[in-house]
Amino acid sequence: MNREEIEIAIAPDGRIEYTIKGVKGPACESVSQLLERLGRVESAERTTEYYDQEPDLRIQVSQDE
Repeated sequence: MNREEIEIAIAPDGRIEYTIKGVKGPACESVSQLLERLGRVESAERTTEYYDQEPDLRIQVSQDE
């Protein structure tokens, strides 16, 4: 089983950078959407894991209102 991690760095000026590790394919975009609710996105890069295939993996993010 792969280990899934989110590495988060907060700069002194308040910028937040994160890297999602261990989530293959576009499933990491669901995790990104959750984190992007924290503020404005200035840039985004996809890692090589994004282009790998992960069979039968689904992540759903919902917001309680």
